[in-house]
Amino acid sequence: MANFSKSNVPQFSVEVYQNEFLPEGGREVNAIVTVTSTGGGTTGGIPLADAAPSPAPAPGAGQGPGAAVVLMVDCSGSMDYPPTKMRNARDATAAAIDTLREGTRFAVVAGTHVAKDVYPGNGRLAVADARTKAQAKEALRKLSAGGGTAIGTWLRLADRLLNSTDVSIRHGILLTDGRNEHESPEDLRAALDSCAGRFTCDARGVGTDWEVKEVTGVAAALLGTADIVADPSGLAADFTRMMENAMGKEVADVALRLWTPVGVEIRFVKQVAPTVADLTARRTEANARAGDYPTGSWGDESRDYHVCVVVPEAGIGQEMLAARVSLILPDPSGAGTPQTLSQGLVRAVWTDDMVASTSINPQVAHYTGQAELAQVIQQGLDARKSGDFDGATAKLGRAVQLASASGNQDTAKLLSKVVDVVDAATGTVRLKAKVAEADEMTLETRSTKTVRVKK
Repeated sequence: MANFSKSNVPQFSVEVYQNEFLPEGGREVNAIVTVTSTGGGTTGGIPLADAAPSPAPAPGAGQGPGAAVVLMVDCSGSMDYPPTKMRNARDATAAAIDTLREGTRFAVVAGTHVAKDVYPGNGRLAVADARTKAQAKEALRKLSAGGGTAIGTWLRLADRLLNSTDVSIRHGILLTDGRNEHESPEDLRAALDSCAGRFTCDARGVGTDWEVKEVTGVAAALLGTADIVADPSGLAADFTRMMENAMGKEVADVALRLWTPVGVEIRFVKQVAPTVADLTARRTEANARAGDYPTGSWGDESRDYHVCVVVPEAGIGQEMLAARVSLILPDPSGAGTPQTLSQGLVRAVWTDDMVASTSINPQVAHYTGQAELAQVIQQGLDARKSGDFDGATAKLGRAVQLASASGNQDTAKLLSKVVDVVDAATGTVRLKAKVAEADEMTLETRSTKTVRVKK
């Protein structure tokens, strides 16, 4: 591999975990695909001590001209209640600017019912150095609260700014404290559809007056993270971590390509660690037998994906390639052939050995439980909000049971603030009579976070 100006050139590997054995008549094949990138930047992903070994280099990775970041700060009227909220937002954005790598392109957008480019203010991006960082922080001091909230307009402006220059990594950071009341849900969805695949975006809700599904929807559509910062004083530390994570990204637009032979149906493709994200509907056709699923930008990290396919029936003793999973890096010019970074195989083997065919792979079992955990938390909280307390108790009880069995201690702690746990092993719980709004919103926002399978 050629020597590039960047010293950190990520390498990728793919490992497949599955029980390939099927009983006679068996058709569903499940596999956990672990993708690992090493040698790039430092991120907040899964610790690489738990990751797959000996990755192969990413051809051409690290050659891009750098990164661009747009910080979108909610400046709507509600940011003045209490007044410390706006000050904390300014301080947090200043801390994030301080974390920018020299040479990174960046801009600051003030978001209300309209979006305004407040720095550098010329419809383009500044280049981070001591002078521009100081100028940006000076511009932040002039931000004041007033107006409404239209998140879609913020994202569209960020998209225009990020695509005004030729960089390999495009990233947004969005902060809001309120509901998206000054544009329709359809307008926000249209903005997300327009921006998807063009940049990634981390979204944060500050306080407790924002809508969880709006903030998590932004992050899901733009392949970023979502979280709550209930106490505005915690914004600076959170923004610093987000920016450090963004600065650790070295390869953008990596796709998970799934090739399947004739007769094989794809049931779903999901990211299952570090968070649950269903990618099934985001497939773009690569050719007659293969489709690409977006994974966004990568630094030093490891992620797990659950692939489920349905194969044609076959007789005992027969075997087939059920799917081939490849990591694909598009040609930057859009004209050349995409590069294959690494790949793994998903197999199906029919056997009359009942022990072999009924054994559930531990990785598959673990992540099936983690996906169910995320689902029942959402269902339980929705039931609680609608007044269906019996349904809420059943769903949140199941969540407690799953969190306990999988060792997801962080989620178990969040659940304990919403229910009184009588017996975690059986999922016996009682709904708490009073629940702090911040605790309920934290559980909902973080419900998709998973723990890695114990190997």
